[in-house]
Amino acid sequence: MTGALRILVALVAGLLFGLGLAISGMLNPAKVKAFLDITGAWDPSLIFVLGADVIVDFVGYRLAFAFNRPVLDSRHHLPAKTRIDRPLIVGSAIFGIGWGLAGFCPGPAIASLSLGLAPAVMFVVAMLIGMVVHDRFVAQKG
Repeated sequence: MTGALRILVALVAGLLFGLGLAISGMLNPAKVKAFLDITGAWDPSLIFVLGADVIVDFVGYRLAFAFNRPVLDSRHHLPAKTRIDRPLIVGSAIFGIGWGLAGFCPGPAIASLSLGLAPAVMFVVAMLIGMVVHDRFVAQKG
């Protein structure tokens, strides 16, 4: 039953996340680009989304580690690699450039698939190709 419960909880959490993205306007690439355009017609409304996210993450992180283990798993799964290195910097730059150019980042892009818009589909396909290329060629060198 635990496996089915984990899947159900993941589904509900994903749906809630997607709903939050839709309500906040994060599924609209034009709104995201307007938020990132601080020298032009800046739309600061997404700052509230980011602020709320920081608060929820801060509280959630503290609550998660108040327990010895997660409710639906045997242990916490933390990244083994914590050093800021060149691949992290390059990956962050690629992420930021892609977000600025397309107005999508992975979560909102996947949620935008529900709208059936061609730019979301193209972004997700390109993102998946990039993930496969990284796993096949870049990660093997590291």
